[in-house]
Amino acid sequence: MYRIFLVALTFASLAFGGSPAPTLSLPSPIAEIAERVTERNMALDYDSAFALAKQVSAKNAGVGCVLENVVLVSRYDDLGDTAALESAGKNLEKCASTGLWEAVRKFELGYVQIELGHSVKGAMTTRSGAKLFEESSELDAQAFYALYAYYMDKSFSWLPFKTDRRVEYLAVVDSAASVSKQFWPLFLTSLAWMYYDKGDYNAGLRILKVGFGKAPNHPVLLQLKADMLYKLKRYKEAADIYEKSATDYLARTGKSIRYWCAALNLVRIYADMGDKEKSARWKKALDDPEYKRLERRMPESLMDDLESRDLLD
Repeated sequence: MYRIFLVALTFASLAFGGSPAPTLSLPSPIAEIAERVTERNMALDYDSAFALAKQVSAKNAGVGCVLENVVLVSRYDDLGDTAALESAGKNLEKCASTGLWEAVRKFELGYVQIELGHSVKGAMTTRSGAKLFEESSELDAQAFYALYAYYMDKSFSWLPFKTDRRVEYLAVVDSAASVSKQFWPLFLTSLAWMYYDKGDYNAGLRILKVGFGKAPNHPVLLQLKADMLYKLKRYKEAADIYEKSATDYLARTGKSIRYWCAALNLVRIYADMGDKEKSARWKKALDDPEYKRLERRMPESLMDDLESRDLLD
């Protein structure tokens, strides 16, 4: 009887007075600053975003560390700033968060490790973060887990009797992309790539339209839109976006990673349009030593497609 009483007390303490469930929610003053980090980041104002993240760090070092390095990773993704990516990797290894923010840190670190060429290590780091999200009832946490679980189900979909819940995971991420204040850019871009991956390019364009409503003419989203249009064989529209993207990135960053991504895409878009002259002109641009220096950072799927079609030397 005494042991039963102790068990009852244990459940009562969990229900009414035990440790609170891990959460991504933040106290009001910190939450407001954190949301401004996201807003400034998506406005390409990385200096202001980083300064705001520093303000969060002064109040909560773990959450601030995550946000500071989100800004650094965004600089890399947009501007091709590889030094920012390497700094993010070092910072995320050293800092630590608590609860579900620790899971976000691991997700972010896993991405950085993969981008730096440590694929196995990055996958394991991401997995450890996903496990922390799995039991949470919060939509943002469920969306983080769904991102991981979607690709796990895809990897093992060939196995007989393996349950495939990818449709369910897509719906979760879709919901979070629409309403999340803090993480909507990650969820939205990931969702667009998931639709691209499954060949539903019109759905990808739909979700990108939501993104442009929040971050008009965002250069990374524009390149992704062009990829969707290319797959739909809307070649002229895709070429127009990539021509402007190449011009804009050349002015903003010089011959950076996304400039060369635009160049590579224009090689194949014009080839498929039958415009051999323009395709050859962009192919000739790849003789530049700056391209050779960054070639290993080009998207693997894009390079494989160009090489399989003999569109590269």
